Amino acid sequence: MSTILDVPRPRINFSMLSRYISKPVCFVGRVEKVHPTGKTFTVADGEGQCVCVELNDPLEDELSGIVEVIGMVSNKGAIMATAFSMLRDEKGSVFDLELYNEAVKVIHDFPQHYPFDAAASG
Repeated sequence: MSTILDVPRPRINFSMLSRYISKPVCFVGRVEKVHPTGKTFTVADGEGQCVCVELNDPLEDELSGIVEVIGMVSNKGAIMATAFSMLRDEKGSVFDLELYNEAVKVIHDFPQHYPFDAAASG
């Protein structure tokens, strides 16, 4: 049986969440707030729109900066995380979240040029 890590996961931003309810996604954003329990955190996309990320287990380490979250979108519009990773800034190079957000929009606006499903399955 395949897991969420084995299936295609489109990259999305906040405005696309409602189209992906109960589907696997990849969301990249800046950590805004971590709940004291460590079971949820808030991430803002390149337009400053925030989404709640829910975890099965509490965080063990500090979480900050840019993160990539892989998970399922709940019917409440939260992301139920299966995995996440911090994207560390390289020396002299800072991750441009606004530019990343524009790239995500282009991928979704021109699916004929970015055939995600075909690339993921082949």
